[in-house]
Amino acid sequence: MSLAVDGLVKRFGAIQALNGLHFEVPEAHVFGFLGSNGAGKTTTMRIALGVLRADGGRITWRGRDHRGLPRQFWGYLPEERGLYPKMTVLEQLVFFAGLQGVPRDVAIREARSWLARFRVPEFAGRKAEELSKGNQQKVQFLAAVMHDPQVMLMDEPFTGLDPVNIVLLREAILELRDRGKTIVLSTHQMETVEAMCESVAIVDRGQTIVTGPLSEVKRSTGRRMVLLATRGDHSLAWLAQVPGARLLRPGMERSEIEIEPEVEPESVLAAALAAGARVTHFEVADPSLEQVFIEHVGHPADIEPGTEASAGTPSGTPSGGRQIAPAGIASAPDGEAVA
Repeated sequence: MSLAVDGLVKRFGAIQALNGLHFEVPEAHVFGFLGSNGAGKTTTMRIALGVLRADGGRITWRGRDHRGLPRQFWGYLPEERGLYPKMTVLEQLVFFAGLQGVPRDVAIREARSWLARFRVPEFAGRKAEELSKGNQQKVQFLAAVMHDPQVMLMDEPFTGLDPVNIVLLREAILELRDRGKTIVLSTHQMETVEAMCESVAIVDRGQTIVTGPLSEVKRSTGRRMVLLATRGDHSLAWLAQVPGARLLRPGMERSEIEIEPEVEPESVLAAALAAGARVTHFEVADPSLEQVFIEHVGHPADIEPGTEASAGTPSGTPSGGRQIAPAGIASAPDGEAVA
């Protein structure tokens, strides 16, 4: 394990924002950092970056305290946009890269290369205020990676992106992983996490609930699923004849059926065939990450979105969580930040 968060504690006055948070991220992995609003995700990232100081615990990279790492080691994509509306895209990408020590000629070359990679080379001369929210998000991603950081902390990177740009960003993140970068990804898009992340941590109210390889986290609830598709009959009325099975999520193309541990999946298929159903798809599967998340964190956030630092459990709440197996902040030029 290369990036380790060990027993992290943070208080804001009487509020316990982090209460013994722990997880480990293997090097050159995409790691899903999941939790409701107010769970402590942004606070953890800000501690890693040195913007906040922890009250207890530590963050290390290969055993070295994070406070001894150079700022250039980290790349940070905040949930809130921080672009300068009056600056052109190329100007501010070069500016942000320069703050991390990247020479101007190198920064210009990298910026144009990344813009072409994202299929928007024409953005170089446009001002940020002229771009849509989704395109501003792409530019902010580029600002986070221009200096070639080793570890990238990405807070809701897919916000505001359409399906085409989500695919482009996914490809870019996986390409960075293949180049040896470590990515900690916080998002509410569970399907994206399942598609990209090898390991995850689910956190709630400043504590780790479950963490480890994705496949084992998905099995942590003990639930089993049958994915079934039938032609012409989507009611699945015959399922009432199978004790221990229930229709969890009906669908026109495929329905999700939850079965108790003692139920043999084949009994669902046998009941369908006995009822004369025309089965076109049958699969035994783990529950989705969304279902696992709801199982572990089945309550609304304590606070409104955007005020995570105010959330937490009361001081004294036992810390813990289940470990399943090993598994740009900068000075600004003249201009107003885009909210």
